[in-house]
Amino acid sequence: METHRLSQNSFPSIWIQGNDVARQGRAADRNLDGTSLDSPTRYSLSPSNPLRYLSLDSLITWHLRNSLPDSIEVKCVDKAHSALGNCIACNDDFALIHPDLDNLTEEIIADVLGVKVICQRIAQNVLVGSYCSLSNIGGLVHPDTSVEDLEELSDLLDRLPLAAGTVNRGSNVIAAGLTVNVWMTFCGSDTTTTELAVIDSIFGLRDAQSMAVDV
Repeated sequence: METHRLSQNSFPSIWIQGNDVARQGRAADRNLDGTSLDSPTRYSLSPSNPLRYLSLDSLITWHLRNSLPDSIEVKCVDKAHSALGNCIACNDDFALIHPDLDNLTEEIIADVLGVKVICQRIAQNVLVGSYCSLSNIGGLVHPDTSVEDLEELSDLLDRLPLAAGTVNRGSNVIAAGLTVNVWMTFCGSDTTTTELAVIDSIFGLRDAQSMAVDV
C-alpha cells in the first residue's frame, strides 16, 4: 500500500493501489462482480476534494460505498490505460488527464472530482499523473517541458504558476517522489537543496516548512 498525495486542504487523502484486497475473508470462488478470484483486483483513490473519490474496480467501489460516509461520492472507472494515479494530475479546480481516456471516463472524472478536465501531455508523455504534481498554488512538471509548453499549460490552468524540475536527485517522475498541498510538501530524501528550492518557490512554501522524507 502506497500513499501518494495529500488533499489540497488540511485533510489527508490517499491514492491506493493493491492486489488481492477482494479475496481477503471470502470463501466463494468468484468476486461479487462475477469475475474470477484469479483476476487482479486493484483500486485507486484520487481526490482533489477530500470528500470525492474515484475507484477503478466495481467490487472495490461496492466495498468503499459500504465503508465510507454517505457524503463521499464513489464512481467506478471501467477503462484506464494505467493506474488512475498515473493518468490524472489534479488540484481543486482542474484535472490533467491521459489524452487517450474515453469520453465517459472524462465525464466521470469531471463529475466526481468537481473539476474542469483537460486532456494533455507533459513533455510528450501521456502519463500526466506521473510527470506532474499540482496544488492550488502551483505545479511542478517534467524537466523536458519547453518554455512554450509551460506557458500553454499555465494558460489552460487559469495562469497557474508552473516550473519544470526534478525530485530525488534528478528523477523526472515527479509524482513518484513528491506530494504537495497548499500547506506543505513531502518529497524523497534524495531530493537536493537545489530541487527543494524550486519546489519551495513554485508551491509558495517559503513561509511553510519543506520536509524531505522517504515516500
